[in-house]
Parts: sequence; structure tokens; C-alpha cells
Amino acid sequence: MRAPYGLNILDNCLACPMREEHLFCHLPETALQRLNEIKSTAVYPKSAMLFIEGQQPRGVFVLCAGKAKLSTSSAEGRTVITRISEPGDVLGLSATISNRPYEVTAEMIEPGQANFITRDALMHFLREHGVVALRVAEELSRNYYTAYERIRTLGLTNSPSERFAKLLLGWSNAAGNGDPLQVKLMLTHEEIAEIIGTTRETVSRLLSQFKRKQLVQFKGANLIIRNKAALEDMVNS
Repeated sequence: MRAPYGLNILDNCLACPMREEHLFCHLPETALQRLNEIKSTAVYPKSAMLFIEGQQPRGVFVLCAGKAKLSTSSAEGRTVITRISEPGDVLGLSATISNRPYEVTAEMIEPGQANFITRDALMHFLREHGVVALRVAEELSRNYYTAYERIRTLGLTNSPSERFAKLLLGWSNAAGNGDPLQVKLMLTHEEIAEIIGTTRETVSRLLSQFKRKQLVQFKGANLIIRNKAALEDMVNS
């Protein structure tokens, strides 16, 4: 089904062509059938808020298309982006399972689709299907490890250039093994700064430095990583 923003609506999990190794995307047939019955599908524009930090958990969102940024803010208004979520990710999982307020705000950074599952339906679903409950436990463990690595990067890495190089390497690993590596840059300098814990001005300066050193270059909206080895040396040093 065609939808606004040129998206193809994936409204049937059983017939979804993107059933890969994600938490709720590659399940036994009976579990997938039940999931299809309890989820509701919606399309969201860019900048739409799926949920807000501190809000009581209504349930989880399974991102089917588009990307979302997860962020947390201080009372003084400082914001840190904790993650850029991709299709297949389940958002709001730990808050929904623990029945505690959402720890972050989830905002779409491009138009996309998400399936919503209420908390009551999710908890009953997990009780019915032990294999899914096990996968949820594994996913929460991975999220813990990711958060731990994030704290190490922000807390123990003093150099903004090193943090920026590590971010670029993460993007390049997600993009594949092409040479040169090309990443569609969808974030503003301000948002990149919120990921690596610095200022927008510092990000602009780092991009200029990296371009002068021929570590990266821009081609339209795409960022091309020209010297991955040099970035790895910056991180390892």
C-alpha cells in the first residue's frame, strides 16, 4: 500500500519482505501471527514524537521504515542523543517492561512507519511465547552493553576529534565494506554535537579539519569516508 512521503506501508507482518534478524521481525509463525493481531500501524512525518522522556509507558514502537533519534535532556536544556534507531528496532522496550517512565524522547528524523503494541498486549504476548521473552531479554542485554559503551565514550574520551572519529567509524561499519565508504548524512551539526557531547561549532570545525586532511568529503547529502584506517588510528591512539 502506498502512503504519504513515498513509503510502502507494511501492514502485514506475515507478508513483510523485510523479515530479518530483528527482535520482532523474525519469529516463529504462530508468534508472528499473534504479533500481527496485536499491533497497530501508523505513518509518521519527520519531527513526529513517538514518546517523550518522563512520559508513562503506553507501549513499544517497532520501527518498520525511517529513522528516529533517541535523546535525553537536563533541566538546564542540554540534550544528548543516545542513539539513532534503524528499521527493525523496538523503541521504549525497557520502560514498557519495567513500567517506568520512558528514559528518552523518540523523534522521527525522517518520515517513517512504526507499529505500536500496548503494554498490556505486549506483556500477555511475552507470557504466551517464551521464545519471544528470551529474545527480549537478549535485546535488553544488548541495550545495556550499548549504553555502557556510550558512557565510556563520553566519560573517558577527552578529545572531541576522537569521539567524532569513533562516530564516523560506527557509521561506516553500518554502511558496509565499500571503498570509499558512503553514508547519507541526515543529521545537522547540532545533532551530531548532541551525539558526541560537544558544541555545534566544534563539529563544524572538525568537519573542516577532516576534509582538509582528506579523511572525509561531501558529495551532495552524502558523507564519503576516504581514509578509514586514519580514523581507526585516531581512535586507537
